[in-house]
Amino acid sequence: MKQLLQSKIEALPHQAGVYQFFNAKGTIIYIGKAKNLRRRVSSYFVKKHDSPKTTILVRQIVDIKYIVVENENDALLLESNLIKQYLPRYNLMLKYGTTYPYLCITGEEFPRVFKTRQYFESAEMFGPYSIAGNLNAMLDLIKTIYPIRSCRLPLTTQNIAKGRYKVCLEYHINNCKGVCCGHQSVEDYRAMIDDIRSIAKGNSHIVERYLLDNIKVLSDALRFEEAQKLKEQYDAIRLFRQKTIITTQKDATLDVFSCSSDEQSVYINMLRVVNGAIVQSNTIEYKKNIEEVDSEVFSSGIIELRQQYNSHSKIVVVPFEPEFKVDGVEFVVPKRDYKKELLNLSLKNVLQYKKDKYTQAEKLNTNQRNYALLSEIKDMLQIDTLPNTIEMFDNSHTAGDEAVAACVVFKSLKPLKEQYRKYMIKNADSQDDYGSMQEVVRRRYSRMMVENAKLPDLILVDGGKGHVSAVGSTMAEMGLQIPVAGLAKNDKHRTNELLVGDKVIGLKPQSAVFKFFTKMQDEVHRFAISFHRQKRSKKQTLSEIDNIKNIGEVTKQSLLEHFGSVERIKKASFEQIEKIIGKSRANILISYFNDKK
Repeated sequence: MKQLLQSKIEALPHQAGVYQFFNAKGTIIYIGKAKNLRRRVSSYFVKKHDSPKTTILVRQIVDIKYIVVENENDALLLESNLIKQYLPRYNLMLKYGTTYPYLCITGEEFPRVFKTRQYFESAEMFGPYSIAGNLNAMLDLIKTIYPIRSCRLPLTTQNIAKGRYKVCLEYHINNCKGVCCGHQSVEDYRAMIDDIRSIAKGNSHIVERYLLDNIKVLSDALRFEEAQKLKEQYDAIRLFRQKTIITTQKDATLDVFSCSSDEQSVYINMLRVVNGAIVQSNTIEYKKNIEEVDSEVFSSGIIELRQQYNSHSKIVVVPFEPEFKVDGVEFVVPKRDYKKELLNLSLKNVLQYKKDKYTQAEKLNTNQRNYALLSEIKDMLQIDTLPNTIEMFDNSHTAGDEAVAACVVFKSLKPLKEQYRKYMIKNADSQDDYGSMQEVVRRRYSRMMVENAKLPDLILVDGGKGHVSAVGSTMAEMGLQIPVAGLAKNDKHRTNELLVGDKVIGLKPQSAVFKFFTKMQDEVHRFAISFHRQKRSKKQTLSEIDNIKNIGEVTKQSLLEHFGSVERIKKASFEQIEKIIGKSRANILISYFNDKK
């Protein structure tokens, strides 16, 4: 994956939103939604895909853009809008005409209420709703509480007065009050429609109160399964009440602009809303000239972005009045309603873009610093390749006792702890530091060669000329050409120079090279010392019982926990020991102590 693409992925926010993949031609090839943008987009690049289509898609991605939204439902709706706008090649399901459902209240004298995926200009439309099940639950409850008509008869006051209709089955099963035959007044029917309209706008307290009252009645009667069904309906209504600004309830076409700035740049976001749906979002960074104020740059950005996207909308929503007027265009600074929510969404995206720029710049600077440091080490040691992987060795023992060694691995200047290794000195004289180092180096790289593992670019040892010479000669014996260097200390036991062959290179304590090498030195020293202490501690806890065959660690611990010491175990009777470890092992233990007497 290209460095730029990787840095963009790492800068993605852990928020809900919609992402767009671009190919080398700058064309959108895929649009997707995500509850967590970073996690979802990263998943395309960190695993093998079962679908050949997805594999081909990932190969073509050269750029990523995204739009953050408030929640997952908004992401679903925005994804639908954008797919219909751009028709990306790899989006199939939502491309051709499918849409999310609306709640429709017809414009008839006696309105009907139903779910539809079509948009009727003459009716009141509420939605769309990304989860159709929530809308279905709401409609079921509405019809339970408000028995409005479901027929398609052309009802008018005149036709009802003439007695043209007869009640149907819905009336007889109490699903309708028979407004078609005058059994329900016009005022009463319209009052029910007004309540339904209020619920559709998000004021579902009547329905919620109805459900909660019935849940309590059923729970008191111990009818818990029925109460649980109502509880599920109640949860669906709560979700239904969530408002969205991704598709507005008004058939509006407008542009929304917001901005944020720092010392060098002004960041401007543009949201395009066409026929009530967000179809585009883009954020651009404008560099400020000397003495140029933010409002001037913002005004220029509005003109440029509208020209770039060929926008002719007559309404432009802005956080403050720009320093110019455009004939036939109304600039709106909203205080409330959906325009204010759209402005907040635009501002959220521009702030996220600004944050991402800072994150990417910081990562880029870190990568540049790392490359510069590795290049400095390469030049200092006069080696052929950049030392991306460096391994360092150290020995540890106490007067030759419990001799161990350790190896730490750093890759791209960062510790790679899963590749750290500990070694017990087996063959060399435990007091021979050089021999111990040769043994460990030989064991490590012999195994890596057998396993065909990638060898390091540089080997460091914590020691002087003797250590460097010992490791260098071992490398020569093994036919390996890995550069070897040593970190030597002065008479005050402080690291002050780097040894490479016969050369001695002084290290300045303030330099980045010195700080990195001493970081590695401290790490390998810590790792070796901790292993040595662990071995020494284990030896100190050994007791006479450890020499008895068929008496394991668990048995030993059980005896020591019960009796407190080996001396007390020796004085215990057979019966006392048998109760703790059983007859067979008690016989072994007693026999061993008797033979020692």
